[in-house]
Amino acid sequence: MVKLKPQEIVLYPMMTEDAVSSIEAENKLTFIVDINAGKDEIRRAVEVLYEVKVASVNTAVTSDGRKKAFVKLRPEFKASDVAMRLGIL
Repeated sequence: MVKLKPQEIVLYPMMTEDAVSSIEAENKLTFIVDINAGKDEIRRAVEVLYEVKVASVNTAVTSDGRKKAFVKLRPEFKASDVAMRLGIL
């Protein structure tokens, strides 16, 4: 199995209305990630790239074959701060 770099795992953040509302309501960020990446790999990549601690990761494959990762941050980190750095908010 090939080890991917964090930049290869997390492709880009989602900027849909639902993704933005989950930032504010649930302290969650939503990313499109590599289809072969596992939850532990996604957790490590987000922690390295955005200097946060992750509480949980859930994934789903969309109907068009992309993989979405729903990343809930620990309470001491704010998803809105990360979103502002990314230019989402």
